Amino acid sequence: MITRILGCAGAIAVLVTTLAMSTGTPVSGQERAAPPPLVITAFGGKAVDYKAPRTPWGDPDLQGVWSSDNMEQTGMAARGAGAGGRGGRGAPAAAAPAPAAAAPAGPPALYRTEQEMAARAEQVRQRAGRGDSAATDGSFRFDYARRAFPQTRLIVDPPDGRLPAILPAAQGRLMPRGTFGNGPLDWVTDYSTYERCITRGIAGSVLNVIYGNGNRIVQAPGVVAFSYEMLPDTRVFYMDGRAHVGQKIRNYLGDSRAHWEGEELVVETTNLTDLTAVGVNGNGVRHSQQMKITERFRRVADDIVQYQATFDDPGTYERPFTISFPLTPLDGGVLLPYDCHPGNTAISLSLGAERAEDKALAADLARGIKRERRGIQECGAGVGGAPVAGCTPGAPAGRGGRGGRGGAPTTEEATGENTREK
Repeated sequence: MITRILGCAGAIAVLVTTLAMSTGTPVSGQERAAPPPLVITAFGGKAVDYKAPRTPWGDPDLQGVWSSDNMEQTGMAARGAGAGGRGGRGAPAAAAPAPAAAAPAGPPALYRTEQEMAARAEQVRQRAGRGDSAATDGSFRFDYARRAFPQTRLIVDPPDGRLPAILPAAQGRLMPRGTFGNGPLDWVTDYSTYERCITRGIAGSVLNVIYGNGNRIVQAPGVVAFSYEMLPDTRVFYMDGRAHVGQKIRNYLGDSRAHWEGEELVVETTNLTDLTAVGVNGNGVRHSQQMKITERFRRVADDIVQYQATFDDPGTYERPFTISFPLTPLDGGVLLPYDCHPGNTAISLSLGAERAEDKALAADLARGIKRERRGIQECGAGVGGAPVAGCTPGAPAGRGGRGGRGGAPTTEEATGENTREK
């Protein structure tokens, strides 16, 4: 009898281990690497002995409105890696990487050479000059850097600067993009949380994008508030020693607890949903509820806060990874209002256009015409209002189809019957 029990227990142990390996879920007790110490990239890896000014109650003073505008838009990939880029245009930054080029001799450099730094400084100078002088190329939509930094990539750990592999079980969790693709769009869940004006998530809200890169830090005894400019979320970091909320409570931005380690504010966030992703503008592969994010903030100069975040999700990535980059004062010093209403008429109208296309496809098929579904962006305006290649915005719809954005029929079919119960 004892032998049978022991044999059964051994079989269960093997089964649990096998399931863990196949799903990417760690067996209880499996060790995960601790978050690395702060990597101060602002000065090219040079030692920093700056001591921040103090608040009236004695904490390092991080307060101000800080921006990632001066950080180059490199996405999550190392320079020359062939993956990543801005998540707002084309493929999401955290999606599966493109095929790698020939293997480099070693890890890509984290910092520029003197010659590369001079070239970057000149690039920044010219772009700022254009933006300051040309109304059509100003900062209303396309923000730009005013200061060059030596850093070449966001990821400082792993040392090769590349996003760790996404586990097979997570490959199907790509954030939807309802404003791209070929449809059909059946419900609000076919859009990203960014497109629905809900949230870009923690990573997507702080990474450099084409506009809205402001972040405001406000401190009080025992608490710090961190606000984002675009999709204006505010996170509250409690520092009074309270425990995290119960595991059944899940939030888009998680539940954060913080403490000081010398000059550094260390923030640990758990209790996240599985509805956000770690990529530019919140795009990419959605993480699991196992995600834990450890952030570090340190003021390293009067006008620089070094920001670092370690993402540890054993249900999505094969290992943790860490990004680090400097935040600098936002021009104007004020977060601009970002009035974006969750689920506003843009969602209902686009769903209405999809239902009109359903009817048009059925009507064509009844007449013996079998055709492909019209694309979401077909014959309309693309990102930033740019015309889609090969189309004339506002042109009538083709036979049996819709005109796409700018050419959709303005009938009750397109605007009234805009949702489908799910």
